[in-house]
Amino acid sequence: MSAGTSAALPAGVPGGPGPTAPLTVGFDLDMTLLDTRPGIKATYLALSAETGTYVDADLVVTRLGPPLTVELANWFEAERVPAVADRYRELYRDHAFAPTVPLPGALDAVAAVRAAGGRVAVITGKYEPNARLHLEHAGIEFDALVGDLWAETKGVALRELGAGIYVGDHLGDIVGARAAGALAVAVATGPYDTAQLAAAGADVVLSDLRAFPQWLADFRRRATGAGTGAGSGSGAAAAH
Repeated sequence: MSAGTSAALPAGVPGGPGPTAPLTVGFDLDMTLLDTRPGIKATYLALSAETGTYVDADLVVTRLGPPLTVELANWFEAERVPAVADRYRELYRDHAFAPTVPLPGALDAVAAVRAAGGRVAVITGKYEPNARLHLEHAGIEFDALVGDLWAETKGVALRELGAGIYVGDHLGDIVGARAAGALAVAVATGPYDTAQLAAAGADVVLSDLRAFPQWLADFRRRATGAGTGAGSGSGAAAAH
């Protein structure tokens, strides 16, 4: 979406069709809220050393997003993937949490949703118990967490939680938002730049989450205006 273009408001967002629900914003985890690359790399290196199977950990961390088993299938025989995935998740707890930090603006983005009286839902492809530990380690407060989801399946959780906005860094996150009828807010902190995210159909493109609080404030103001006849813009223009 190009700057200055408006998008239709999803149901459950102030100014959208149907009854207005409480504000619920969904966030992806890896490379949206947290820079998990150092911890994931360390875990893959430990897994490689233990199994004797070469894994290019530097390559792996450039394409985070899809489920763990999808990545493991690039390095291990199909019949080994389930057991290797279980071992990876065990090793993850020893290697991944300490080096992981919130991405710029992540804490303020979550705080902005809460300050607006909204709920924060984290919808991620990561193994849910490890995702919970990550959030607790980073000090990120959340109201709901659902893990082990990808693309369209994220949409199921978003819809069930009543999320009208989903924030993510991957093209699969845009797919998930679309599946839920939610506004797709993309941040260029993962494997795709702003142009690629816009071309993939994101309603909003932000360089990173530092721009999110102001965008949310503008969006809510315009959405409320749209709902009362004060204007028709959704505030869903791309911000690069």
